[in-house]
Amino acid sequence: MYLLVGLGNPEARYANNRHNIGFMTVDEIVHRHSFSPWRKRFQGLAADGVIDGEKVLALKPTTYMNESGRAVGEAVRFFKIPVANVSVFYDELDLAPGKIRVKVGGGLAGHNGLKSIQAHIGDGYRKIRMGIGHPGDKDRVSRHVLGDFSKADLAWRDPLIEAVSDAVPLLLQDDDSGFASKVALATRPQRPKPPRKDGAVSGDA
Repeated sequence: MYLLVGLGNPEARYANNRHNIGFMTVDEIVHRHSFSPWRKRFQGLAADGVIDGEKVLALKPTTYMNESGRAVGEAVRFFKIPVANVSVFYDELDLAPGKIRVKVGGGLAGHNGLKSIQAHIGDGYRKIRMGIGHPGDKDRVSRHVLGDFSKADLAWRDPLIEAVSDAVPLLLQDDDSGFASKVALATRPQRPKPPRKDGAVSGDA
């Protein structure tokens, strides 16, 4: 069995925060792959389904970000899920908006949700860092992270979440590089077609 965890804060006032992109991502995975409805379980909201023949549990901890590990730990212990089968989706300040990085193990970059998870299940789970960009000034970080996505942000946020959801079967196959490549390809900005020599744009009649 596999566990897909989205990180965020549970109250409605946080729903559109940049810090909640993990929640948004697992919501899309559950929708796209026709999981069961969300229900209260493991100090969070859980939904189960099947992706490419593999049983998968999606989890949104409702303990607030800095206690996310309590929910993850309960689910891991209940289903005896190997730590290597746990993938966590979360916001990353130090990545440009719309970019992702996938890593197993390594540092936590001060992310309180990850610190809590590691305290409850140890290291060795997969981290999917989803870039939200840095505001440029450390004094503005909290306001940026806990601020809502702007309308302009939706141009990269929604395609990123959709691409991650579409590519998630590759994570279950331990094909992290294939996953990252598929997401990057799907979210790459379209380049304008070069003009033809006769002055018309390529594709014109």
